[in-house]
Amino acid sequence: HISCVNDVSLARPNVKDSPVVRAMLSLTTILPAYNEGESLPAFLRAWAEHAVSRRGMAVTALVIDDGSRPDQEAKQRLAVETASAVLTAAHTPHQIQYHRARRNQGKGASIRWGWSLADPACRWLSFVDADGAIDAREYWRLVDQLPGATVDALCGARVNMLGRSVNRSLFRHLQGRSFATVVELLFHLGFYDTQCGIKFFRAERLRPFLGRLRENRWLLDIELLAWLKTVNARCIETPIDCHERGGSALVFGLDPIRMLFGLLALRSRLRGTGGAR
Repeated sequence: HISCVNDVSLARPNVKDSPVVRAMLSLTTILPAYNEGESLPAFLRAWAEHAVSRRGMAVTALVIDDGSRPDQEAKQRLAVETASAVLTAAHTPHQIQYHRARRNQGKGASIRWGWSLADPACRWLSFVDADGAIDAREYWRLVDQLPGATVDALCGARVNMLGRSVNRSLFRHLQGRSFATVVELLFHLGFYDTQCGIKFFRAERLRPFLGRLRENRWLLDIELLAWLKTVNARCIETPIDCHERGGSALVFGLDPIRMLFGLLALRSRLRGTGGAR
């Protein structure tokens, strides 16, 4: 169950009524935000500035406030208002909205609720972390690939390779690689980086599974990919630039144990409902 309140919607009115917009491919992107008042404004400002020159796809961004503190909520709301003003002034087909949950329930719950608010005619569903580790330029670079895509899911991957820039602490990198190894042993997804904070899904492939999703926090990515695997969906990873900020919030020793038990519980649940094989 997701406890939520749709107490504000900051969007340009009647945009979707335009025949031009209706004829465009459409994408709804969820930005789960929990006390991101310091990082979200810069991301949304750059996001809106890049959006002005993009006309290949009509994008709706839904900022989902996951029960942030009042001071952080105010900053996040202002960031959405500012970005919306940029879109309005440029007469773009894009729009941005703000929705607030009554209490904190986790990134996964925010994404699931956000997708439930998406236009049923939307062709793609996605999410991107609101902390700015993946910047707006990278977001739009991936969006530009969607109109001609033949895949069912396009997922970012933090891979340090020629042409890409990844800045992560050694601890986060080692913890991430260990986690990825356990995920592959348990779920056989064939992914290098299941936890990368940007993913795009073809809506017609994803929608049949939306009612089956249960993960409220950091395991939603794996749950999604496991369900898509059951229908042989074509999911690919693409290397991205990523610059993580600050230290890790993980508790050394304790959180890895929680993660392992969470993964085992998820695999057991999915096997019981036909979501794992």
